Amino acid sequence: MKVAKEDIPARIDTPAAIARHQPDFGDATDYGTIATEYFTLTEGTDISTLLEGLENDLCQCPHWGYVVSGELTVTYTDGSEEVDRGGDMFYWPPGHTLRAGEDTDFVLFSPQHEHGEVIAHIRNKMEESA
Repeated sequence: MKVAKEDIPARIDTPAAIARHQPDFGDATDYGTIATEYFTLTEGTDISTLLEGLENDLCQCPHWGYVVSGELTVTYTDGSEEVDRGGDMFYWPPGHTLRAGEDTDFVLFSPQHEHGEVIAHIRNKMEESA
């Protein structure tokens, strides 16, 4: 299945971040339906505070993806970090957070139900702080 970035609905749209979320983008055995998401984060964006209240204050959804441009630092439950740069494809297991080291565009493929709950949590945190 193919979808253009512009055709993916924006679920979060702020000056600092745009998150596009395409439900029903496939199925992965044992995970159920997969969604695809296109994120744009500005340099310095750190989602850690938006994950507070989730288990271990981290995203507990696995993701497969690709960094289109920019740089992300991913921090895992054990405190280890990895830097994903433009052109990198990745898998992030449950238990992570991230921050943008520069303006970054990236694509995620995630279990629809699990990440939908994380997106809803982030949106609620943003509304609380507005």
